[in-house]
Amino acid sequence: MRGMDCPLPPPRSTGSSETTAATRRTRIKICGLTREADVDAAVEAGADAVGLVLWPRSARAVDAARAGELVRRLPPFVTPVLLFVNPAAHEVAAGFAAVPHALAQFHGDETPAQCEAAGRPYLRAARMAPGFDLLDFAARFASACGLLLDAHVDGYGGGGKVFDWSSIPPGVPCPVVLSGGLNPANVTDGVLRVRPWAVDVSSGVESSKGVKDAALMRRFCQAVREADERLAAAT
Repeated sequence: MRGMDCPLPPPRSTGSSETTAATRRTRIKICGLTREADVDAAVEAGADAVGLVLWPRSARAVDAARAGELVRRLPPFVTPVLLFVNPAAHEVAAGFAAVPHALAQFHGDETPAQCEAAGRPYLRAARMAPGFDLLDFAARFASACGLLLDAHVDGYGGGGKVFDWSSIPPGVPCPVVLSGGLNPANVTDGVLRVRPWAVDVSSGVESSKGVKDAALMRRFCQAVREADERLAAAT
């Protein structure tokens, strides 16, 4: 069994030309939300998940109590995701006390044991540096619901940078979440080329750090739907 009652589905064939009815709709996560208006706009735009950054050093950081306030605005079937970077156990516990139904996302140097210690379904971020062995990483984090692929930059997070999508090997044995420098202008191409289970965006739909732009979020979601329609038409 993968990932402790993980809410994500079995893996799709990343890089394959095959697309089934069950996997045509690419899921959308909008991360780094800090304001009520942005949560509402993300939901209206069509986001399937919203990310709350519980890493104090981030420009988009919120604390656990604030995350709980923001998540209370979500309607059913929109998933909250709590992003941690090398957290202490009490920080993880505080996050889930405030948002009990959240999915975890570990974005630092956490080991498989540290990710599993939370006892929750989780995504594991993979920093796609040249020479990085994603298949070995996926084997190490076999308990993860999915792997979030981000650019490798100094520090943590992708820094709004796009990595080389051709470096993603075929046969990744779990759902792939494509991240790193996505925006309304390039996400259609990303979905068509990578065919991920989901896409993740933060800075690409912002007017400033931590402040989302409602029009950009709508355009991003529309661009993902355009890619899905093109994939469906090609089958």
